[in-house]
Amino acid sequence: MSEKNRQILLASRPKGEVTPADFRLVEAEIPAIGPGEVLVRNHFLSLDPYMRGRMDDAKSYAASQPLDEVMIGGTAGEVVESRNPEFAVGDRVMGMLGWQLYGKDDGRMIRKVDTSRVPLSAYLGAVGMPGVTAWYGLNRIIAPKAGETVVVSAASGAVGSVVGQLARRKGCRVVGVAGGAQKCAIVVDEYGFDACVDYKAGQLYADLRAATPDGIDGYFDNVGGATLDAVLRRMNAFGRIAVCGLISSYDGQPMLLQNFRSVLVNRLRVEGFIVSEHMEVWPEALRELGTLVATGELKYRETIAQGLENAPEAFIGLLKGRNVGKQLVRLIAP
Repeated sequence: MSEKNRQILLASRPKGEVTPADFRLVEAEIPAIGPGEVLVRNHFLSLDPYMRGRMDDAKSYAASQPLDEVMIGGTAGEVVESRNPEFAVGDRVMGMLGWQLYGKDDGRMIRKVDTSRVPLSAYLGAVGMPGVTAWYGLNRIIAPKAGETVVVSAASGAVGSVVGQLARRKGCRVVGVAGGAQKCAIVVDEYGFDACVDYKAGQLYADLRAATPDGIDGYFDNVGGATLDAVLRRMNAFGRIAVCGLISSYDGQPMLLQNFRSVLVNRLRVEGFIVSEHMEVWPEALRELGTLVATGELKYRETIAQGLENAPEAFIGLLKGRNVGKQLVRLIAP
């Protein structure tokens, strides 16, 4: 092949907010494959908040992203060369091949996907890791009952939007928290939430109280910070909180909670989780999510940046809440 492989490496560890200077775009040879390996041309790159934590050299649930190596990231693409009998040229696959145009794998870290009823990009969103994250946190931690009130932060995002729709299907009152009137309108009108609180309106607790007259039984947390603190004031006895993300503090800001006593007073269950540690639920979750997307019962949105070179700015936008739904980068011509 005369084409080069373009890659984005982590050039430096952020000091506070991520900047474009923390990344470096390079060209490399397209990797040659050996026996049992496949070469994939990536079509879509997934951008996710967890990547921000990996950029720091700090103790976490996973190893830090090494400097001067290809940024970690989920990908969906097409097999263009194969020396593995389980994969044929033309197969659509998803995996973790990172911020680059081409990647190779021995077949153990990629899986074939069916694009006849579900678009390829959805396997990085509603029918991928974000969808399973939503499914696990809701079903295994919050475990809501019909008639209960469930609140979801970052409700217009790839994870939050799925949480809310699944909770509605269980007969819950679902209240989202999102930033801005436009996002709140999408949350209610497209995703079917009962209400949405605009945290940018400046009266977070008052609006949350009005939207949850019977208190809160379950909370799916993607942001931490002031939203979590407000929710703690509204939690009912024996409520459940699934802690999925803390994006409000990913840049190093302190997270000050004034209402943590609610955990004791209301005997709350608060549990953080990493969905990759619960692979046993993935088949069941993906079957349900795939069926709901294929039938149009589960709605999702995508914000798509064009071109690998625009991945850093798209990632920064994700951390600042500029996207609606799943943030992707298209790596082929539209």
